[in-house]
Amino acid sequence: MSNENNNQFQSTFGFLMAAVGSAVGVGNLWGFPYKMGANGGFAFLLCYIVLVAVAAYAIMVGELVIGRRGGKGVIANYRQLGKQYAWIGYFGMISVVLIGGFCTTLTAYCMKYFVANVGTIFGASWGINGADSMEYWSNFLQSGGQAIVFTIISSLITMVILFGGVAGGIERFCKVAMPALVIMLIIVIIKSISLPGSMAGLEFMFKPDWSVFAGKGFITVLAKAGGQAFFSLSLGMAIMITYGAYLSKKESITKSALVVCIADTTVALMAGCAIFPAVFALGHEPTGGTALLFGTLQGVFNDMGAIGPVMGAIMYLLVVIAEITSLVSLFEAPIAFMKDFFEERGKQVSRATLVIIITIVDTIIGVICAADNLGSTGMPQPLGFCWLDFFDLFSEGILMPVGSFAMVILLGWKMGEKWMSDEIELEGNTWKAKGFTMFCMKFVAPVFTLFILAGQISSFFGLGWFD
Repeated sequence: MSNENNNQFQSTFGFLMAAVGSAVGVGNLWGFPYKMGANGGFAFLLCYIVLVAVAAYAIMVGELVIGRRGGKGVIANYRQLGKQYAWIGYFGMISVVLIGGFCTTLTAYCMKYFVANVGTIFGASWGINGADSMEYWSNFLQSGGQAIVFTIISSLITMVILFGGVAGGIERFCKVAMPALVIMLIIVIIKSISLPGSMAGLEFMFKPDWSVFAGKGFITVLAKAGGQAFFSLSLGMAIMITYGAYLSKKESITKSALVVCIADTTVALMAGCAIFPAVFALGHEPTGGTALLFGTLQGVFNDMGAIGPVMGAIMYLLVVIAEITSLVSLFEAPIAFMKDFFEERGKQVSRATLVIIITIVDTIIGVICAADNLGSTGMPQPLGFCWLDFFDLFSEGILMPVGSFAMVILLGWKMGEKWMSDEIELEGNTWKAKGFTMFCMKFVAPVFTLFILAGQISSFFGLGWFD
C-alpha cells in the first residue's frame, strides 16, 4: 500500500474535508459547547485553544508524518520504525475498532430522531407529535429493537461510501457532506439567535467566568479542555496516520494539521451557537451528555410550534452527517491495516471484502451497545458500566492516551527533528514552526497525554482527582 500506487486523496480540499469530517462528530456538536458553557465560557475556550496549539497540533503533525512517510496502515508504519513499536499501532487499532462500533449506535440514535421529526412534519404515527421529550427518550432507550435497526442502517451507509475507495468514496462524500453540514448549521444558528431571550445562551457559552480558576478550578478546567481537545481531533486512534498515508507528497502537513484544528474548533463553536440560544430562549435548562441532544434539544423543537419539527429534522440530519463522516474514517483505518496484513503474507484481498469484514465487526459491537441502550434494557454490565461506556473507557480512556504518549516520546526523543523534517519539507514545503513544534513534541505533549490519561481514569471511576 505504498504512496506511489495507493488510492490517494485527489485534492487538498478533499483531504481537509475528510480529516475535518473525522474530527467533527456527536461529541463535538454537543459535548464541546456544553463543557465550554459549564466550565467558565471563554475561560474554557482559552484553555482549549492553548492546549490545541501547544500539544494537540504537535501530535497531529506527528501522526500525519508517520502515515505519509510509511505509506501503510498504522501498525505497519510503526513496525517500519522498529518491530518493538508495533504495539503502539495495535493500541490505536483496537481503539478505532471499538469506537467505530459504538459510534454506529450514536449515529443510530440521531437517525431515529431525524426520522421521528420528519414523521412529525407529516403527522405520521411514527413522529414525536408533541410527546414529552424526556419521556420519549426514556421509552426509546427501553426498547432496543429500533436502536438495533438504525445501527445496522448506519453501518450499511458507511459501507456503501467505503466501497468507492479513498477518492471515489471518502473524498467524494466528505467534499459534499462537510459544506452541507456548515450550511445547515448556519440555518439553525439564524433561527436560534432570532428567538427572544436567545442572548442568554450565547452568554452561557462566551461570557468569561474567571472564578472557575479559583483553587483547584484551573486544573479542573484544564483537564476538561484537554480531554475535549484530544478526542475531538481524533488523536491516538490510528485515523490521522491512515489518512496521512493517503496524502500526496506535495501537500503541506503542517498547514493541513493547522486547518483541521481551526476548522474543528469553529464547527464546535457554531454548534453551540445553534443549540444554546434556543435552549435558553425557550426556558430549558442546559444539561450534558445524551440528555442535552435527545431530551433537552428535542424539547426545544417541540416548543417552537410548526417550525419545530423542520428545525429538528435539519439539526438531527446535521448530526447524522457529522457521525457518518466520522464512521467513514473509523472504518477506514482497520481496512488499511487488513490490506497490509494480507499483502505481507502474499495474498490479495479485494477492498470490497475488507470493507464488508470491518462493517460486520463494527456492526456487532454496535448492536451490543444498541441492545444495551445505555444500560436501559437490563443487560449484564461489565465493571458496572453500560456497554458503550465500557468500550469508551477501554479505548478513549486508556489505549489512546497511552499510545499517544509513546508516539510523542518516540518521535520527539528518538526519531528526532531531521526525521520529521525529511517528510514535512518535501516538494518545497517549509516548516516555519519547527523549533516550537519539536519543543512541544518533546516536553509539552508527553505531559499533556499523561494528563489526559489521568483525567479519563478519574472521570470514569469517579475518583475526583481534578474536581
